[in-house]
Amino acid sequence: MKVAIASDHGGITIRKEIISLLEEMNIEYIDLGCECSTSVDYPDYAIQVAEKIAKGEVDRGILICGTGIGMSIAANKVKGIRCALVHDTFSAKATREHNNSNILAMGERVIGPGLARDVAKIWLTTSFEVGGRHENRINKITALEMQSI
Repeated sequence: MKVAIASDHGGITIRKEIISLLEEMNIEYIDLGCECSTSVDYPDYAIQVAEKIAKGEVDRGILICGTGIGMSIAANKVKGIRCALVHDTFSAKATREHNNSNILAMGERVIGPGLARDVAKIWLTTSFEVGGRHENRINKITALEMQSI
């Protein structure tokens, strides 16, 4: 597995914590920043990660901003992305098993570093339940993306 990770100025601390986790788990990653404490535009970072997944350059992504909301909204604008905003371990597991999420979003102002590590670890180690009702639902979402609006 290869993971792209990014944050805006509001998510640098948690991003560094998750990078440490990725290294401990021997998961290859690409760190797309940011490294500044001044305000930056979260869509710039979310789109970089989402496009790497859409192009098949990485398998999954992790995004962190102040709340995780902006990052998740921006990432979900890219075709093929299923970004889930998660701040608890139950949802981390469910979004992988049931929704086959390919990006995890978290908010540094919402979640502490210890819980963020737990959420990310569960999300990274949980597989999608292939077949059955969950796969059927994902296929419906994919079909919606293909429709011209």
